[in-house]
Amino acid sequence: MQFHHYGYVSSDPRVLPAAGVGLDRPEELPDEVDVLIVGSGPAGMLLSAQLSQYPDVVTRVIERRDGRLVLGQADGIQPRSVETFQAFGFAERIVAEAYNIGYMNFWGPDPADRQNIIRTSRTEDYGFKISEFPHLIVNQARVLDYFAEAAAHGPGRIVPDYGVEFTGLTVHETGSEAAGEYPVEVQVRYTAGDRAGEERTVRAKYVAGCDGARSRVREAIGRKHLGGISAHAWGVMDVVVNTDFPDWRTKCAINSEAGNILHIPREGGYLCRMYIDLGEVADDKHEVRKTPIEAIIAKANDILHPYTLDVREVAWFSVYEVGHRVTDHFDDREEGTDAAPRVFLTGDACHTHSAKAGQGMNVSMQDGFNLGWKLGSVVTGRSPAELLATYSAERQPVAQQLIDFDREWSSLMARKPEEISDPQELANYYLGTAEFPSGFMTRYEPSMTTGEATHQGLASGFPIGKRFKSSEVSFVCDGNVVHLGHHARADGRWRIYAFADAPAAGEASALASWAEWMSSSPDSPLTRFTPEGADADAVFDVKVIYQQPHEDVDIMGAPEVFRPKTGPLGLMDWEKVFAAGPSAWCSTDIFEERGISRDGAVVVVRPDQYVAHVLPLAATGELAAFFQGTMLAR
Repeated sequence: MQFHHYGYVSSDPRVLPAAGVGLDRPEELPDEVDVLIVGSGPAGMLLSAQLSQYPDVVTRVIERRDGRLVLGQADGIQPRSVETFQAFGFAERIVAEAYNIGYMNFWGPDPADRQNIIRTSRTEDYGFKISEFPHLIVNQARVLDYFAEAAAHGPGRIVPDYGVEFTGLTVHETGSEAAGEYPVEVQVRYTAGDRAGEERTVRAKYVAGCDGARSRVREAIGRKHLGGISAHAWGVMDVVVNTDFPDWRTKCAINSEAGNILHIPREGGYLCRMYIDLGEVADDKHEVRKTPIEAIIAKANDILHPYTLDVREVAWFSVYEVGHRVTDHFDDREEGTDAAPRVFLTGDACHTHSAKAGQGMNVSMQDGFNLGWKLGSVVTGRSPAELLATYSAERQPVAQQLIDFDREWSSLMARKPEEISDPQELANYYLGTAEFPSGFMTRYEPSMTTGEATHQGLASGFPIGKRFKSSEVSFVCDGNVVHLGHHARADGRWRIYAFADAPAAGEASALASWAEWMSSSPDSPLTRFTPEGADADAVFDVKVIYQQPHEDVDIMGAPEVFRPKTGPLGLMDWEKVFAAGPSAWCSTDIFEERGISRDGAVVVVRPDQYVAHVLPLAATGELAAFFQGTMLAR
């Protein structure tokens, strides 16, 4: 972790210096804002944490509740989400308090007595094999707390405006007299405090609807939730129990003659969540939602026979019917028009599904991550407004894939024993499809932010359009082994990784020619798009990875573009020069592990950690052309 950048720091280094609107943030919700976020759920709070890194953007978050969420319903945290937490600076802390899913066990009817259940298989959880990050269970409220802290400690000092609800909006046509600089006219109402019941209007440049499955923002822009509810109901409860069931602290899929349970241990060592199959729903009046907790507990005991649950406390419970819905479009942009979108939908406002695949909060956060840097880039003038159209284009296909996956997973979970021919089928499906629920299968199609795969062979382990998969390397400055991707913070900057050709630092090479072009050419993205007077790495974080062991690299021989002097003190950054060669502490070689050409390569990574391009070191013209289509000259 780097700090002292602006001078000596002895307080919490996670609290960044306030800047821009964060220097004198008004307590009262302003009449005019750049970005208005409606809802403080996972997508909304990640979005606020990201936009806090853009202190010149006036961002406010309104939430109808009068304070923080106390009891969250989502709890599954996939490895991609933990990777995202790393970028926001709190992965280690949340991992420490979460439950780490190491195994998933499967139970089925005992052939000797089918009224009883027995363990049929035990599998390692997919998180161990797919990513260096774990698969966790932690209360949604804690996730929101950490994002709230990141937003409040960012330069923009963003905190939610609680007790303010959204009631409607009007988008005025751009260029009209009514539109002005803030074309979205938003109606809000105070729900708490001395002003409860008071209504007022706020003008915004952009609005993000992060307000859940019953989204008023979605309704206001005329978008439709397409899909329906299946005729199958589940009870869900968070409980503290005494039991003789031996796998109480292991995630389990349980299939019995009496029904099915998805059992998930929770953080804290005692609490567990259970999804209990209540069977087919006989009517469409939703009477099943009135099922009392006593009936749900009794059903759980029937399914677990011969084991029993003595429920000592119920922290929360609910009954729901499985629904699968995707909104027809994730923004207000009319098809066939050139107008940029002004209103966006995220999370449950644009996709809903069952909770059993553990995807809702995770996919919602990635919605917010995708949208946040794009809004920040457009409002600050770094990128054209056309960039915002890529949000719906990229995230809507992901939501549809989620719905398709969840529909199949839910159907498998709800089967009767006589419908299962292979007891290992569910376990095999769980492991065989692991990349999708873990959050690593998303792949964005070519667009203004994602290049063509013309040179993909130069770095086959970094597929263009997929998230940048980290690997261990060594700092040249001190030899410490670090994960390369873990040094990419969610600060809105692009990452450009230059993988060197064979010559060492200071010798003539393709890398040296590329570095000279990057630092001095008028076509270089560094010189073309970095604002006048800003730090050299304010927009682009440029790093180099040499093939040699760190002992064989002279850091002072590395081109200056990898050793920028930044900040008010003009301090040289020592942590942009890496080595891939094996050492006493690092046995991996990122060139081998990620299929990187020994002739070198350039890997461009978006602010949301997705690979945007792979190019040869000599392809400076292609690199320049890519950013000219994505960014605006300073």
